[in-house]
Amino acid sequence: MRIELEKRGRVSTLFSIVSPLLALVLTLVFGALMFWMLGKAPLGALYSFFVEPLLDVWSIHELAVKAGPLILIAVGLSICYRSNNWNIGAEGQFTIGAITGSILPVLYPAWHSPVILPLMLLLGIAGGALYAGIPALLKARFNTNEILTSLMLVYVAQLFLDWLVRGPWKDPQGHNFPQTTSFQPEAVLPPLLDSGRAHWGFVFAIIAAVALWFMMRFMLKGFEVSVLGQSERAGRFAGFSARRMIWFSLLVSGGLAGLAGISEVSGSIGHLQPSISPGYGFTAIIVAFLGRLNPLGIIASGLVLALTYLGGEAAQLSIGISDKASRVFQGLLLFFVLSCDTLIHYRIRLVLGSANSPAAKSAVSPSNQTAEVTR
Repeated sequence: MRIELEKRGRVSTLFSIVSPLLALVLTLVFGALMFWMLGKAPLGALYSFFVEPLLDVWSIHELAVKAGPLILIAVGLSICYRSNNWNIGAEGQFTIGAITGSILPVLYPAWHSPVILPLMLLLGIAGGALYAGIPALLKARFNTNEILTSLMLVYVAQLFLDWLVRGPWKDPQGHNFPQTTSFQPEAVLPPLLDSGRAHWGFVFAIIAAVALWFMMRFMLKGFEVSVLGQSERAGRFAGFSARRMIWFSLLVSGGLAGLAGISEVSGSIGHLQPSISPGYGFTAIIVAFLGRLNPLGIIASGLVLALTYLGGEAAQLSIGISDKASRVFQGLLLFFVLSCDTLIHYRIRLVLGSANSPAAKSAVSPSNQTAEVTR
């Protein structure tokens, strides 16, 4: 006996639109239940998560600061996922982008020039793209699973950053704190307004989302991404190369993650330190799926997830929950997004009999569009 998923025929557009909204409602319900089990008032906890961060001007700026990297990374991931290349290592590409983009202000602190900031941004993009090129090379050349390689490279990047700020790049005047020297003013992203910390990283995110939406909607490359993602065989028939798509999708995704990394360091922190991200690269996966892998939808979902970051911090202060509870709340959202999508696009079947029987083999054939989940 086993459980199978049988792909449905044509899925209603209404159901596809409602799916993320239903996932959000389920997250609120089960999140409230979780807070109740922790001994907290459910409505008060949800108020802290979704309303309290919007009551002050400075918190609106913080919302933009949190949403910028989430949107930038998620937009790149959407290209990967729609082309059926599963980059899970955006957190590592974010970190390497921050490191490579910081080379100039760290090694040349006396250099004061208006070109230093554009060069930092370009170095951040190049660093993230080259780091994403490692799983791209391994998959294109050796057919290695990019999920494993990209994920493992996250920890390599984080350990490399930790070694740098505690070793060769450590600020000799930093009172033994593991961090680099502070960036010179020319190496800092300017704020958008004088009333808060929101910087140009958020603008970069909006520009990237609009540009990739235009590509997916109106350009041949976007059509190539969609075709190869749905059927590699059909893509080859149309003259598209799956190997080139591996490189394209991962390099674009890594480059945007690298841009997010150097934007975060230059705009929000001002130096390198062991921890530069609260998990943006992993949370961006939730953002991408909640936004239906549509760059414009990702803008909205990025703001929602950024709100949960701020809400989690507010809830820790106002009602005394831990940061782990905030992470679980975010994880519930991803779980329900994937669950709703799965149940909308597939039917669950309980199949009796041996997995090696002719009927079972027929049931999992490509023509029947079913997939075995468990035995």
